Amino acid sequence: MLYKDLLSNGIRVVTEELSFVHSVSIGIWVGTGSRYETGINHGISHFLEHMLFKGTKKRTAKQIAETLETVGGQLNAFTAKEYTCYYAKVLNDHFNLATDVLADMLLNSLFRLEDIEKERNVILEEIKMYEDTPDELVHDIYSRTLWQNDPLGKSIIGTYDSVGKITREQLLSHYNSYYVPQNIVIAVVGNIKRECVLDRLEKLFSQISGQKTKNKLSIPQSSNNISVVIKDIEQMHLCLGFPGFASQDEDIYSLSVLNHVLGGGLSSRLFQEVREERGLTYSIYSYHSGYSNTGLFGVYAGTSMQNAQEVIEIVLRQISNIKKQGITKEELENTKQHIKGTVLLSLENINNRMNRIGKSELCYDRIITPEEVVESVLKVTQEKVVETAQRLFCWDKFAFAAVSPKSPNFQLKELLEKIN
Repeated sequence: MLYKDLLSNGIRVVTEELSFVHSVSIGIWVGTGSRYETGINHGISHFLEHMLFKGTKKRTAKQIAETLETVGGQLNAFTAKEYTCYYAKVLNDHFNLATDVLADMLLNSLFRLEDIEKERNVILEEIKMYEDTPDELVHDIYSRTLWQNDPLGKSIIGTYDSVGKITREQLLSHYNSYYVPQNIVIAVVGNIKRECVLDRLEKLFSQISGQKTKNKLSIPQSSNNISVVIKDIEQMHLCLGFPGFASQDEDIYSLSVLNHVLGGGLSSRLFQEVREERGLTYSIYSYHSGYSNTGLFGVYAGTSMQNAQEVIEIVLRQISNIKKQGITKEELENTKQHIKGTVLLSLENINNRMNRIGKSELCYDRIITPEEVVESVLKVTQEKVVETAQRLFCWDKFAFAAVSPKSPNFQLKELLEKIN
């Protein structure tokens, strides 16, 4: 059973009782991420996430790390563009211990100057590592190419310069602005009763106070741009695509179908033609990232310089074909069954269930059930996929980014003209 409740201070709690498991997954979801940052504090949401693991009034950083590990549990966190999540998974017998650790981190972190400096160095090393990973780096370059100076186009982790300048005062200010009841959702899934969850969370989290910072998120203006970063690597790693749809857009389910047919799996058009039939690349896929009021659609490929032009031509041609002709009836039915299976099989993992209900409540103010997703996907028609493709694939908003060993020896503008 799914339940939604409020603590006395307004924190939302979503609980799913599952009697057939031995564990419980807890997530504290906070409505802050890199999209809520400025040039001055770029990377602060991610920095703050790190600092909550560095020691509290009653636990050292080592004790935070080992408390749940010693009972076979997990403790971790991640920062995204629009939210941050701290989560734990333990046997249901250790629910009180896990919530005590999470509450301690959220309420009693010390933010000592020496810890801030040590963690700053850790993040700077993380940035260096990221810069040395071209197949990940290219996605940030692509976002920046598409959205230019908008916060949504910037990396979550920050830059060497911005992270180097973040102060303790800025960290505390960001914490006080966003870690407030109206901006927090606690999701609990597992073998535990709703009443036990509410009683425990009320004792631990009801002291959190403060008012939510009002942020009006503008819709970023997309740019028809090209960016190429030269690095000493073997392959060209490229991303190309268009602005996408908001996560609650009316066409989001037909877009899911379209994405899977184009490059969302091993049976997709791009994987089959580019890798299986022609052997031009090891990795190629398409993806869509939806946000509160916009989105991003992209195709990624990693290939040798001599194959790059052919790979790009195939991608552009397949995009053009779907825009003009749509997809086959067989592709539509196979994709519907694939998405249905993926959604329902994901329910066998309680972390997936916790992530789904926590993110859904935080971002959409309601829980989107798996049944709703499956029902919506099954209603998608071939005609709707064509309409979605024509809306999505706007060549005047096309963007291209690459991390490459040298400058491309082809003209992208000519390739676009050739396809069109």
